[in-house]
Amino acid sequence: MFVLGTFLVNKINFLSRFCIPAPVVGGLIFAAIATTLKATDTLEIQLDTSLQSIFMITFFTTIGLGASFRLVRLGGKILIIYWIACGFLALMQNLIGVSFAKLFGLEPLLGVMVGAVSMEGGHGSAAAYGETLQGMGVDSAVSIGMAAATLGLVAGALIGGPIVQYLVKKFNLKSTDETSQEYVEQYEHPVTEKSFMSQIFLITFSMAVGTYLGQFFSDLTGFVLPAYVGAMFTAVIVRNVMDRFKPGVINMKEINLIGDISLGIFLSMALLSIKLWEVAGVALPIFFIVLIQVIFIVLFAVFVLFRALGKDYDAAVMVSGFLGHGLGATPNAMANMSAVVKKFGPSQKAFLIVPIVGAFLIDVFGMPIIITTINFFK
Repeated sequence: MFVLGTFLVNKINFLSRFCIPAPVVGGLIFAAIATTLKATDTLEIQLDTSLQSIFMITFFTTIGLGASFRLVRLGGKILIIYWIACGFLALMQNLIGVSFAKLFGLEPLLGVMVGAVSMEGGHGSAAAYGETLQGMGVDSAVSIGMAAATLGLVAGALIGGPIVQYLVKKFNLKSTDETSQEYVEQYEHPVTEKSFMSQIFLITFSMAVGTYLGQFFSDLTGFVLPAYVGAMFTAVIVRNVMDRFKPGVINMKEINLIGDISLGIFLSMALLSIKLWEVAGVALPIFFIVLIQVIFIVLFAVFVLFRALGKDYDAAVMVSGFLGHGLGATPNAMANMSAVVKKFGPSQKAFLIVPIVGAFLIDVFGMPIIITTINFFK
């Protein structure tokens, strides 16, 4: 299904233009087929997803290993403002999700799945937290989270470009070009067998230690802390210790390669196991809640964030990224910004800040907010 999804994304312009992930395409096709077979009483397919959590933890660990505090300092005050805005967005998305879920008579925890989990978190987070909530007895959490994440992804890709075009023309904004060589250099290392095995070791070490620490914390406090959260924060510590005492060991080209493969397999498994028949009864409420999320993020981005970031061209480009990962995922943000800079000119500041915040720092605020909300309503 992943291979099929990749083929279709490459061949169908709509899918590539809106950055729909290949695992999502392939997985949804399989889910549709499985639903049809069940609905016609032809066949019911049971899947073994026992390896899904391993790839999930691996992916989040690679995100943690990309979080260098030195890169955070390069972004300066604007990065901090953008970061705080992402934390505020996560809080409001959960508030909107839970409030409207209650309004529609749904389980409040399903509102969390249509909140920051699937909006800022995207498909990866929806699958991860959905699995956690289903383990807590919340039926259809993964299916609903995936449905919301897909709607958010398409919405984020659709509105990013038009919103920035409006800002550029209204305020007559011009391109600036600032260099961020340190950010570029970490991706320039060659891929070698020895280096690749070093990254495997660091990832495995972080996964093992983080998983045990997460379980220990949960047992000690009674506060649910998923294994992937502990692994990610352990990876952050490992990354910055290595930067301090053994710089150059972390090879982000290889880390990203491992992360992309893990995410592809993890998401494929998660989408394959979606039970679409469980989502049908709540399709309208999910669509309505996502629509409210879209309206809120547009208003916040245009009237608050754009001004807080300086009302310049870089701010406008960062708004397109904010709309991308605030409703979908970091690749969506990068696609939005790429489309903008092709038309209006480069913005190195935006391409430095948005990936750093969107790929990792967003979770420093987002994860505690999501986990606290889950524990509050469990």
